[in-house]
Amino acid sequence: MTTVVAIHTTFALVDPLKPLYLELLPGIRVVNLVDDSLLADVRAAGGPTPAVTRRILGYGTLAASSGASAIFSCCSSVGEVADLLARAVEIPVVKIDDRMASRAVSLGTRIGIVATVPTTLNPTEQLIRRKASEAGTQVDIGRYLVDGAFDALTSGDAAAHDRLVLEGIARAASECDVVALAQGSMARLAPALPRSIAVPILSSPRLGVEALRAALGLE
Repeated sequence: MTTVVAIHTTFALVDPLKPLYLELLPGIRVVNLVDDSLLADVRAAGGPTPAVTRRILGYGTLAASSGASAIFSCCSSVGEVADLLARAVEIPVVKIDDRMASRAVSLGTRIGIVATVPTTLNPTEQLIRRKASEAGTQVDIGRYLVDGAFDALTSGDAAAHDRLVLEGIARAASECDVVALAQGSMARLAPALPRSIAVPILSSPRLGVEALRAALGLE
């Protein structure tokens, strides 16, 4: 059976991704490898530390040597480490936000990034700028950090998280051509977005699994 190893730095996306796997990756076994100390360490240091990098590279090389056909990197805050991992293994390493960044560049030149974790802003902006450079496009990027939302979510106050994030999305949408949600955990709010928001609001889970499907040769 074809196996994908999904590397998570938090439990937030483990369950939300399952329906997408069933829909888009039929017959594929997905093994979730979760180390929730990783994101805590990244947040405390303001970015990936050497120890975080070593752990992720270790998980990824173990997955590759154990017979996985692909690795799914599920945290935008460690995107640069996923790039290192991609050079260290001989199987595809798919970043959950890679296709979202490409789509954002194709939809507008003023791109808003909404994040609930500060350490996600820089990697997401760098990824979007790289996609713009590859496409020969100039972009302006607005950064919208929703303070307190992620802590509310992890403490069990989903209602407070949702209220804060929806406010942040609305603010970004009023100033940008397209909005990219830097945390996959925000994707579930799409049905609650006001109809008055006319610009595209992009989230990473579905686009990421679509990219994973393509990497596995299923398209």
